[in-house]
Amino acid sequence: MNDFQDTADFERVPPNDPHAEQAVLGSMLLSHHVIDRVTARVETMHFYRAHHQTIFVAIIDLYGRSRTPKIDPITVGEELARTGDLNKIGGSTYLHQLIQAVPTVANVEEYAEIVRDKAMLRAVIGASSRAAARAYAQQDTATEILDDAMAEFQGAATGSSPLDVKLAVGDRWASFLDELQAGKDPRALDTPWHDLNDVIELKPGQLITVGAATGGGKSLFGMNLASHVALTRCRPALVASMEMGGSELMARLTAAEAGVDLDHLIRRQLTDYDWAKVIKVSDRMQNAGNFILDDSPNLTLSKIRARMRWMSGHGQAAAIVVADYLQLMTPEGSSSTTSRAQEVATISRGLKLLAMEFEVPVVALAQFNRGAVGRQPVVSDFKDSSAIEQDSNVILLMHKPPELDPDDPDYKRTRDRTGEIDVIVAKNRNGISGRIIPLAFQGHYARLQSLGPDL
Repeated sequence: MNDFQDTADFERVPPNDPHAEQAVLGSMLLSHHVIDRVTARVETMHFYRAHHQTIFVAIIDLYGRSRTPKIDPITVGEELARTGDLNKIGGSTYLHQLIQAVPTVANVEEYAEIVRDKAMLRAVIGASSRAAARAYAQQDTATEILDDAMAEFQGAATGSSPLDVKLAVGDRWASFLDELQAGKDPRALDTPWHDLNDVIELKPGQLITVGAATGGGKSLFGMNLASHVALTRCRPALVASMEMGGSELMARLTAAEAGVDLDHLIRRQLTDYDWAKVIKVSDRMQNAGNFILDDSPNLTLSKIRARMRWMSGHGQAAAIVVADYLQLMTPEGSSSTTSRAQEVATISRGLKLLAMEFEVPVVALAQFNRGAVGRQPVVSDFKDSSAIEQDSNVILLMHKPPELDPDDPDYKRTRDRTGEIDVIVAKNRNGISGRIIPLAFQGHYARLQSLGPDL
């Protein structure tokens, strides 16, 4: 190749398809039901044109704010006007042009794949250009250039950037020594129960599954844990609830934080004494912008992923995610021939991959099958799938001790455990398994508490 051809190659327009980008955005404006399918395939950076990136971000922001999102050219135009970007993208007229560019919404996934493929091609070109520039400069060895180029090509293939990833022992050693000196992993989160903290840590990339029977306290566990991270540790937390609406979640949170009877909050019948307690926590709750409660219907992995990206885009990257509960999640891409066990296995694996992708602990609440009623549970009691046991780094099983029978000969010699609940550490990949941690079950305050004094 001569010098002229070499220069011409660098002057070529990078691969992109404006029609596919317009069709993707237009489909999202026509039907918010396709947004999850789009975000499962493309990210903001995959769009070549800056104004398309801006429109995509605006749509995702609007979609992430409401349980019943209203996405159309008018609402998106108002959002862009609010952020001062409407004129930059070509005005409201361009938003209507995007709709006209959609052949059919049914093919939105194919349009998204085209956008993603062009972005991957641009990444390949970028990696090649950087490798060529280094080779011409002859400042590095051929082996070093090839190794870095291969790493970038792998990143292009997987959609991730390897440039800032440190994998070598030498790169990791200094930070590991810092952890040893500190006596703990600085990335790990604790729970609000000190006796449970003696056994487990919640680390980035882990899937922690909490199982219980119906009414067995798993939702209280999840909300108490998330509120501890958000309100006590001041770290962003996301609760994705498929079982309760926002109003019920707020009632439970308020009961736990203010110490107000949950029934009074649900029935909206607060006494003056209750109001005094609520007012005491009002400022704390009012400023809890880092605590996200997502009660969107038909929650899927894509929706949770989109919500996490939305949080990251607003400077509140989630430090923990609680999914309540796993078997209620809507599977994606399943067919009529897919069994429920296969669907749950796919969701379980997806939550594990989500934890690894965002490097946060994901706490999945899960339901026991009927065979677990009336006895101490085991890991094989999860409803619908045994894959949950395989995917989880930590498994906690919740069990309420049986009430004592006054006619039992051992009644007087047995400790009354009314109001307690056992948390059984059934699996702990990085620690001790088999420990049973008793907690106080205060259902009227929607909270669980340690039995012993804080250390």
